[in-house]
Amino acid sequence: MFSQLTSTLLVAAEASDGKFVDLGDIGSGPWIVFGVTVALLLGIDLYRHREAHAPTPREALIESTFWVACGLAFAGYIFVSFGSAAFGEYLSGYLIEKALSVDNVFVWSMLFTSMQIPVKYQHRVLFYGIFGALVLRAIFIFAGTALLERFEFLLLVFGVFLIYTGFRVLRHRDDEGDEASTTGLGLLKRFVPVTDEFDGQRFFTKVNGQRAATPLLAALIVVEATDVIFAVDSVPAILAVSREQYIVFASNAFAILGLRAMYFLLAGAKERFHYLNHGLGAILMFVGLKMLAAGIWGVHMPVWWSLAIIALLFIGAIVFSEQKNKQLEAAEGLGSTSDRS
Repeated sequence: MFSQLTSTLLVAAEASDGKFVDLGDIGSGPWIVFGVTVALLLGIDLYRHREAHAPTPREALIESTFWVACGLAFAGYIFVSFGSAAFGEYLSGYLIEKALSVDNVFVWSMLFTSMQIPVKYQHRVLFYGIFGALVLRAIFIFAGTALLERFEFLLLVFGVFLIYTGFRVLRHRDDEGDEASTTGLGLLKRFVPVTDEFDGQRFFTKVNGQRAATPLLAALIVVEATDVIFAVDSVPAILAVSREQYIVFASNAFAILGLRAMYFLLAGAKERFHYLNHGLGAILMFVGLKMLAAGIWGVHMPVWWSLAIIALLFIGAIVFSEQKNKQLEAAEGLGSTSDRS
């Protein structure tokens, strides 16, 4: 018991100098645990939503809470298996991806509205969209970590890119996804006819004896296309807080798995998050500066500092947004009172 406590304290002390965790050769065991857990959760989710229906706000809240609990439970597994430093890096990566995913949710809402996809069919599109996102993120993450190990100067490239992206998000990003939508639909129509008619939750149907894609497949292609944009933003951001492939991919995966429930919970509330873009932009700029500091001066911020700053920026955006909502509601109340008088 004493040796385990001493080991944990030593790992935490090593993390305090800001260096990234190096798990070495962890073997196949942790990857099997991760893979089986994700496969089981996806199977349960697919079974629960085997019948098309529009989730109620209560159902979305319960499921969103469940997915967050799963992500935090896996953080506990990381802590027990690899120590507090790995635990801190996992939480930092999880929080970054979760925060950036909120904007993803609103883009999906815009796309589904413009493509007139019924709410009861949206879960099926998002399920396979999330599955595709996991594969895409795995490619990005493994390629990104390999490139950073071989070409250290890419720290500067990623850092500058994240600062630029953060500045762009800070100013305005309401139209993100439009180009991907047009490109995705155009690409699909090159390979298969696309019908305007739905056939339940099917991605393909037959029109006059000819095989054709339904609007659901078109929506799936668009969702995957937009995820490319978000992966380009979020993967470099997570690589600013961890270089261990297992930690980066696990934190990213568990944050993404809860996106469907988050979508049904928040899709209609974009107007309430007045300062969301400010918070997300600030997070991206912060991690970009963190990368530049590491690449130019060799300064590595301790993981717990990074986690605290990212959490404060995200929570601050929500708090200030709620204050803005209260001010607007109070102003509307005063306006209605003066009208009556």
